[in-house]
Amino acid sequence: MKKLIISSFLLSGAVLLHADSSAIRVNQVGYRPGDIKAAVLMLESPADPQVKIVNLTTDEVFAPDSVVAVTPWDPMAECSRIYFSSIIAPGKYKILTDNEIESPEFTIGKDVFAGLQELPLHYMRQQRCGYNPCLDTYCHQLDGLLVLSGDDDGKHVDVTGGWHDASDYLQYLTTSANAVFQMLFAYQENPEGWADEYDAAGKKGSNGVPDILDEARWGLEWMVKMNPSDSLFLNQIADDRDHHFYGLPADDTADYGWGPGKERPVYPCSGKPYGLRKNKNDSKGLASSVGKFASSFTLGAQIFGSLDSVFAADLERRAANAYEVAKANPGACQTAPCVSPYYYEEDNWVDDMELAAMMRYNATADRRFHRDAVDFGRMEPVTPWMGADSAHHYQWYPFINLGHVMLARQGETPKVRKEFIRNMRSGLERVEQRADNAFKCGLPFIWCSNNLDVALVTQAMLYRELTGDNRFLELETAARDWLMGCNPWGKTMIVGLTPDCDSPTDPHSALSHVHHIPTTGGLVDGPVSAYIFNSLRGVHLEREDAYAPYQNTTVVYHDDNADYSSNEPTMDGTASMTYFLSSLAAGK
Repeated sequence: MKKLIISSFLLSGAVLLHADSSAIRVNQVGYRPGDIKAAVLMLESPADPQVKIVNLTTDEVFAPDSVVAVTPWDPMAECSRIYFSSIIAPGKYKILTDNEIESPEFTIGKDVFAGLQELPLHYMRQQRCGYNPCLDTYCHQLDGLLVLSGDDDGKHVDVTGGWHDASDYLQYLTTSANAVFQMLFAYQENPEGWADEYDAAGKKGSNGVPDILDEARWGLEWMVKMNPSDSLFLNQIADDRDHHFYGLPADDTADYGWGPGKERPVYPCSGKPYGLRKNKNDSKGLASSVGKFASSFTLGAQIFGSLDSVFAADLERRAANAYEVAKANPGACQTAPCVSPYYYEEDNWVDDMELAAMMRYNATADRRFHRDAVDFGRMEPVTPWMGADSAHHYQWYPFINLGHVMLARQGETPKVRKEFIRNMRSGLERVEQRADNAFKCGLPFIWCSNNLDVALVTQAMLYRELTGDNRFLELETAARDWLMGCNPWGKTMIVGLTPDCDSPTDPHSALSHVHHIPTTGGLVDGPVSAYIFNSLRGVHLEREDAYAPYQNTTVVYHDDNADYSSNEPTMDGTASMTYFLSSLAAGK
């Protein structure tokens, strides 16, 4: 056993405390040998404990590299960051103090993240609509009837397929197109190492195609149905009348005016505010939605060109048309509210057009698309949530601008590349300035804050890879660790992350809560401001809050089915994890 050299906190008042709510938070999956390794000690009362790190595999005991007092997480009295990056030997570890505070076990090893890139695909398959391979049932076979479509109102259009958005069974072009692009991007960036254990229908069995491409194609085929003609782009299936039903999708009895379980309404993309009842959105154009069609179709055509030339050619034709329609109709196209006033309040669109333009440039080498991309990119140099204290629901979506990444890599001149690298850096700097807390978390705690965290990790990784600049490495690592348990609640934010992790056990999902079917791989919404939790309709707790000692007047999280604001898995956030998890698995 190595001799332990104790590091003590630079804190006052060394008293033995009861450790019930004092805690040590770690990345419960683990750390690679070369990672910045940090844990957070949360103390309910002032104290000066001694800290040690034990290799449970060899019984060796280590002192931390440093223990740094930081701004406490209210209601904790004191917090410190425990750094132990010098410990690189593979094994199982635990952090302990002399006053009986212990961390969960964690691993140090070069392959701790191996295989995690497949986890989101489990949830994506479970969210499939039309035919669901996880449940081996068919659902929503009558979709759907057009609404708010003028003379076409009531006309049937076949839009079966795609994914249910979250624990309700609505379907949105906005989130689905982003999910498609994120999975295609993850494959493009990290083509090696994807499994082929499922067929195109999502059933067990290899089909010679990586499972991530099977899943992306499932979404692309649905998007093709949502674009039934060159002039018609569809934006949404169903609305919040769906929320009266809480069961398996095949048993859906929601009634939209045509009888229980019958056809669901299909909303077109609209450049004007709309809604079937008194609640209306604030749509101003088509570019945000139709631009997403263009970028996903273009990347799909590129990737599937060698796998299915006919499918790829159709995607390419649709992409070219979608880009021109989107450019001719600037503005954001929002989803439709109905009974309640909630909808995706996306109000930026130039990021979608920038990405679409760069994808068209890659496909055609036509310099006008490059000029378009630069022009659109200069209209929004930094994704607006970065550095913001609050935002409306999905106000700035997607939460990462991958068009900036494309221009930073492929800009036609060094000046353009430097400009968009600077834009990426500026966003990270703004988040870092807000990260003045024990967990180095600089997010605004809006609804779906975990999606922002995934976007942050993604942008930081891509920036580091592009530039070799490691200045944001701790911010990046802390954001990754946040999702894996190093957060105030000690909860991983991914259902079923690993068997040993403390993951959500009661997410807001009928599959899980009513039918006891695990939503494995799903990313839950994540912590929200106490204001949001207290103001949303229907949000409550079904049992005593096990995390009460760690809630504060500003931010809350509950592992409780009744809290759909913080504990509901979402399809788009889950798909967005495929890039960063595959990059970690690849050792980036």
